Amino acid sequence: MVYSDFGGTGAKVSKLGFGAMRLPMKEINGKSVVDEDLAVPLMRRAFDLGVNYVDTAPGYCEKLSEAAVGKALKGYRHKVYLSTKNAIDGDKDGGRWTERLEHSLKQLDTDYIDFYHFWGIGLNGFRSWQGLKFGPVEAGIKAKEQGLIKHLSFSYHDAPENFAEIVDSGCFESVLIQYNLLDRSNEKNLEYAQSKGLGVVVMGPVGGGRLGVPSEVIRGLLENKPVSTAEMALRFVMANENVNVALSGMSEISQVEENAEIASRTGHLTEDERRRVTQMMEENKRLADLYCTGCKYCMPCPQNINIPHLFALMNNHRVYNLTDHAKQEYKTTLEGTGWVKSAAPSACIECGACEGKCPQKLPIIRQLKEVAAELA
Repeated sequence: MVYSDFGGTGAKVSKLGFGAMRLPMKEINGKSVVDEDLAVPLMRRAFDLGVNYVDTAPGYCEKLSEAAVGKALKGYRHKVYLSTKNAIDGDKDGGRWTERLEHSLKQLDTDYIDFYHFWGIGLNGFRSWQGLKFGPVEAGIKAKEQGLIKHLSFSYHDAPENFAEIVDSGCFESVLIQYNLLDRSNEKNLEYAQSKGLGVVVMGPVGGGRLGVPSEVIRGLLENKPVSTAEMALRFVMANENVNVALSGMSEISQVEENAEIASRTGHLTEDERRRVTQMMEENKRLADLYCTGCKYCMPCPQNINIPHLFALMNNHRVYNLTDHAKQEYKTTLEGTGWVKSAAPSACIECGACEGKCPQKLPIIRQLKEVAAELA
């Protein structure tokens, strides 16, 4: 396993981190629960292979991930860095922030958390409670002084241009941020965070599962094709010198062993390979933008059709050859069981409001029919 210095924290972290968001589940009396008989050995296998960073959150796996992680850490706590999160969600009360921390400590059955994240914060929210008396930051500093947490961190989903101000506040020692082959919008932010002494953890290196399915387009980015699309995706992220940890949500032993083997290599991509991959992905993005750039000017749709999301799925199918994933996500999107929801393209009444607002003048009505024809 390859390790690196985690910013200025003094920790040395493994290139591969265990993301405990997709632990094996089972049904008991009609209720979905973590299958701890599978999940605990799964995590411990990762630890035995050198993974020393595990990330969870109160809401993962039907709110049962933290408890499963706590059980997996028995006997390993002294050599594995633990990360979890506190969802502020507009709640500026430091006392309730502390209550949520104490709940996580109880669920994890541990005395302290190594890297405790302000979960999914954005710049506007951060500005509203920074410096607030008895607010989240003050509560975090107090918890650190008490030894309940070792390092304050934050996870980030806001616009790339809003990132630097949060880093410059000096409140945080590490960051969890999105970055993968299909979304490189935070590439400069990775470098900026490292330059300011923050440890950098990447979530979604396999694109939230999109890059876990077969794609000859992605595998073909290198002349010596990797074994899988997921390997290509992981190698790309791990080749970035500004990434300390790439989190992978693993649910099978085979995934753990494959990813650990990838993370044990040095020199994931040569400079020429990285340049070639970047150029080819830029060309793919240009082709995708011909269908939709995702600017969202067309929204909201009066019929509740999530036009940009459906077009993004179409791009995954047409441009990146991620057809199986695109079709599955299209299904869950329309059923309302996925992360993103949308009415079906057939709900379109052809009012033309979206086409009038599209800066590219795309034939959105026609393209929605194409999406239904290709992905249904």
